[in-house]
Amino acid sequence: MRIFIVEDSRLARQELRTLLAAIPDADVVGEAAELAAARSGVEALAPELLLLDVELPGATGFDLLDQLEHVPLVVFTTAYDQHALAAFERNALDYLLKPIDPARLEAALAKARARLRPAPVAASQAAVATKGADDMVFLRDGERCWFVRLGDIAGFEACGNYAQAWFDGQRPLINRTLTSLEDRLDPQLFFRASRSHLINLRWIQGITPSSSDGYRVTLKDGHQVEVSRRQARLLREKLEL
Repeated sequence: MRIFIVEDSRLARQELRTLLAAIPDADVVGEAAELAAARSGVEALAPELLLLDVELPGATGFDLLDQLEHVPLVVFTTAYDQHALAAFERNALDYLLKPIDPARLEAALAKARARLRPAPVAASQAAVATKGADDMVFLRDGERCWFVRLGDIAGFEACGNYAQAWFDGQRPLINRTLTSLEDRLDPQLFFRASRSHLINLRWIQGITPSSSDGYRVTLKDGHQVEVSRRQARLLREKLEL
């Protein structure tokens, strides 16, 4: 398990490294003491798990999560318990109070292990779980309801803990996060263009370079979506011959 430590105290970082050294599959790939170094380290090393302190110099661990393109699994480590609610609202895997108890750390890593390497699922079950272009989906926003072919949805946009679907001029809010939708949809059909957008590859009308070394994608319904530099490489791999 690839782990990145974000902790402003050198002694606390060393304590975590010592505890993790006793766990066979714990591989510490990097560490940082402040936000900028943590952001660049996480983006470069792509860890599977982030051990994240809440209080950082001039910032918080929540600020770091807001700036990451792709957020790994997160276990918060802090000396204060008042941030626990906010942590779990951000889908934190666990919340460890300092001084870190070795048994609690092992339990948190067990949760991460189960999330990262779930038990194998039968092929028939996997096929049912993933929805493709011809599947019909039921959407509801307040008192309004739609029954829509998935291939007719141009994309989804994150709106906090909800997602907004784009189809036929409609923009209903769905009580699902963008990440949970991504897990349910055929990756050959829908592509995670950025932290905020999931787009239907069949709806792409045009692609132009953007100033950030990524792309600006225009969909057939007129929506324009920025694709980050990292995701631009993945998009090329999906679309090239």
